[in-house]
Amino acid sequence: MGRYIVKRLLQLVAVLFGITFLTFLLTYLSPGDPARLMLMSTGITPSDELVRQVRVELGLDKPFLVRYGTWLAQVVTGDFGTSYKYDRPVMEVLLARLPATLRLTGSAMLLVILISFPLGIISAVRRNQWLDYMIRLFSFAGLSMPSFWLGMLLMLVFGVQLKLLPVMGSSGWNSLILPAVTLAIPLIAQYSRQIRAAMLEETSQNYVMGARARGVKESIIIWRHILPNSLLPIVTLLGMTTGALLGGAAIVESLFVWPGVGQMAVDAIFTRDYPLIQGYVIWMAIIYVTLNLLVDLWTHLRDPRIRLDVDI
Repeated sequence: MGRYIVKRLLQLVAVLFGITFLTFLLTYLSPGDPARLMLMSTGITPSDELVRQVRVELGLDKPFLVRYGTWLAQVVTGDFGTSYKYDRPVMEVLLARLPATLRLTGSAMLLVILISFPLGIISAVRRNQWLDYMIRLFSFAGLSMPSFWLGMLLMLVFGVQLKLLPVMGSSGWNSLILPAVTLAIPLIAQYSRQIRAAMLEETSQNYVMGARARGVKESIIIWRHILPNSLLPIVTLLGMTTGALLGGAAIVESLFVWPGVGQMAVDAIFTRDYPLIQGYVIWMAIIYVTLNLLVDLWTHLRDPRIRLDVDI
């Protein structure tokens, strides 16, 4: 187990190093002069002399590898540079947006867990009955609707027509409902299908048929055996989904003017705020590899067969 953790941590460092290089290379190759764009975003009409001066101050006149090495050394110490648009440290801008994203992510994931698990279990237990058909129909509809279209539909019905909920901003708890539901519905559809499929696959295992042959109650078979053994792929999926949402749901946050990390990333792309873009990508990479490591460790401990494969 110890060797496995060390091996995964070394892989994590290698992945993060590769991501930092690719991120910096892509922003380096992106069109547009960051110095000129930064001056224009402040309302200044830049002269060539002023642009050259700002380029020198930002270190943009240095070779690529020198700039990358300097930037990487700063990143290792937690310094992601200064945002061109906000004129503040990138880490400070990210942390300021994070609470809003955490509220939205937490609310959406809570809805997903509370709704998708019962739906998936009922659909598997009532396989090929009318209730199963209804849940599968909902799942199909939920997966078919794009997030922006679903969000606009909810805004029209509950915000404009019924005037029950605010359609944008983050003032008050009720402003959280529409963006959280918009995020949650496609995920509920996806998870209910995954839980149903995992439970049906587990139902066909020999130990389940043996338990039924011995006369074990069906409720005990479902709750003590089938459901726990079906959770392995679901937990992996939960980890990846949480990572994606913690990076900010760019479309939903932009649609509802939700001041989270996703909307910040979209603004940074439009304004060519390269330090902020780089900081955001590194932030996403850290979330993904960390959650992936935690899920793998949990799976490694939960399933003895996986532990045997790794040790060999």
